[in-house]
Amino acid sequence: MENPKEKTGASGSSSTGGKTLADQGIIENIFERALWNVRFIVLLGVVFGALSAIVLFIAGSSEIYQILIGYFMAEQHALTHEQILIAIIGAVDFYLIGLVLIIFSFGIYELFISEIDIARFKGGFGSLLDIDNLDDLKNKIIKVIIMVLIVTFFQRILSMEFTTSLDMLAMAVSIGVICAGVFFLGRHGH
Repeated sequence: MENPKEKTGASGSSSTGGKTLADQGIIENIFERALWNVRFIVLLGVVFGALSAIVLFIAGSSEIYQILIGYFMAEQHALTHEQILIAIIGAVDFYLIGLVLIIFSFGIYELFISEIDIARFKGGFGSLLDIDNLDDLKNKIIKVIIMVLIVTFFQRILSMEFTTSLDMLAMAVSIGVICAGVFFLGRHGH
């Protein structure tokens, strides 16, 4: 840890623009320390975000397990292909939302508390943990949320009944718009 006195310039202020701890009054120092420690409230978001992610991963796995049981234990495979796909896509939806919560938990922990040292020592997680500011965190979360929306759209499409050619045209246009959005999102990321 740096000594605050080493950061002072000729004017007595620190190189970051504020006063040194020695130049502050007692009340100002106590208040700033208390205010700075309020950041630990984000630990609630970290813990409950991680717990929510665990619940979503368990729910998604349970959904897939139920489909497997229903498929293999039924006498004549009572489930249709459509029912199987809808359930599996629903599970993928749970997993993706769980990933959003994990990324959120990692991001706010690293932004407000400390870097996750063990992940950096193990290696291979650099791109996931490269969150330098709230915009980086927002961009990572937005990309996963867009994937959730696409998966949810796909799930809804599978359960729809198409009665007219206009229904098919609307579906084709919707898929085209989603593809264009994903394309431009990918170009924006580079």
